[in-house]
Amino acid sequence: MTGRMMIAGVGNIFLGDDGFGVEVARRLAGAGLPDWVRVADYGISGMHLAYDLAEGFETTILIDASARGEPPGTVFVLELSAEDRPAPAQGGDVPVPVLDGHGMQPDVVLGMLDMLGADTGRVLLVGCEPASIDARIGLSAPVAAAVDEAVRIVRGLVSAADEAAAGARTTNDEGG
Repeated sequence: MTGRMMIAGVGNIFLGDDGFGVEVARRLAGAGLPDWVRVADYGISGMHLAYDLAEGFETTILIDASARGEPPGTVFVLELSAEDRPAPAQGGDVPVPVLDGHGMQPDVVLGMLDMLGADTGRVLLVGCEPASIDARIGLSAPVAAAVDEAVRIVRGLVSAADEAAAGARTTNDEGG
C-alpha cells in the first residue's frame, strides 16, 4: 500500500446522466487537492482503472451514477466491501469477471483486482441517482445540480483522510 488516494470518475458521457462521475472528476482535477491524491477520469476504461488500482491505494473513491430508486440527483456515499464484488464461478474459488472492453463496471474491476491478488484498500462509492441514461450528451438538471454536492463530499472525504493521517503521525511522533 502506498498510503495514497485514488479518486476515479467513471461513466459514459454519451449516456446522459451516466457522465456524472466524469464531470465530478473534471471539477476535482482543478481543486488543489493534496499531492497524495490522484484524480482521474476513467470514463468507460475499466481495464485502465484496474491496472492503475493494482498499484495499491489506501483509499479509492469511485464517482458514478448509480440507480438506487431515490429521486434523481440524490447523492450518497457507500463503502464497497468484498461482498459487493462478483461471486466466484461455479466450482471455483476465483471470481471470473466478465469485462466489457467498451463499458465500465466498477464491481467487475474490483473483482479483477481480487483475482490478481491486488490489495484494493478501502473503496468508497460517491454515487448519484440518475434521471436518464438515454443516448445523449449532457447531464439532466437534477444531476447537474448534484455535481457541486458530490465535489463537496469528496473534498470532505479527502480532508478527513488527511486529518486521520495527521493524527496518526502525531501519535507516532509522541511514541504512542
